[in-house]
Amino acid sequence: MLVTHTKQELAERIAEWRQLGDHVALVPTMGGLHAGHLSLVELAREHAERVVVSVFVNPTQFAEGEDFDEYPRALERDKLRLKKSAADMIFAPDVETIYPFGPDKATTVSVPGLTENFCGATRPGHFDGVTTVVARLFAIVQPDVAVFGQKDYQQQLVIRRMTEDLSLPVSIITGETVRADDGLALSSRNGYLSDEEREVAPVLYQTLCFVGQELQSGRRNFAELEAMAVERLIAAGFEVDYFAIRRALDLETPDRDCDDLVVLTAARLGSARLIDNIVVSI
Repeated sequence: MLVTHTKQELAERIAEWRQLGDHVALVPTMGGLHAGHLSLVELAREHAERVVVSVFVNPTQFAEGEDFDEYPRALERDKLRLKKSAADMIFAPDVETIYPFGPDKATTVSVPGLTENFCGATRPGHFDGVTTVVARLFAIVQPDVAVFGQKDYQQQLVIRRMTEDLSLPVSIITGETVRADDGLALSSRNGYLSDEEREVAPVLYQTLCFVGQELQSGRRNFAELEAMAVERLIAAGFEVDYFAIRRALDLETPDRDCDDLVVLTAARLGSARLIDNIVVSI
């Protein structure tokens, strides 16, 4: 497995693959890799002969006061984990490679509408940073396929919208959320949880499942279900950013006849901000 930090070496290797007729998949990450990331790499291999995993902690998607400086960085450990996976290359650029004029003077990509609620409302500017860095990675790697995780449900919808709106020749694939045995969605930020908080954290997924079961049983008072869920989470010790039932297609408010819903939430437990969701067909 090749590890490169430069656009030139990346381009040279991808050109070699293209000459062989190989398709290329990209799995963008910020490092701190866990089993959830590795499942995306395996999924990428199902759709392309070659898989590139980018490892880049993107400064433009962190707001002032967020955990950019503390975000887990463990490239050597990530390399070891990826050597046992289906990855062909790690692309680990520095900030100057991704933002040659600096993050503060970077050309930005913005997706209105989808980015204005939920994580976009509680983390202003976050999704502009995400779409900007993903567009740059697409331009550098020029993949046929890119794979993102369902845990970041709003993010993968935003990236799909950007890709379609800009007519980018990249197919977006979403991989299922990987969970611990107790249901907690795997995340690099789970490492911020104390032992006591880690015991409480699965309540987030349990609450999503409760609401999903209520929806499948025919309950349609969405606002009442959302309020009940928030009460449960607060009682367990969470500080809730949002808990919502929305149309899976576009995060719009559903009507009573909507068949495909997503129940999504973000909540803080201690210093960790946890996000999760489930998709419900009714």
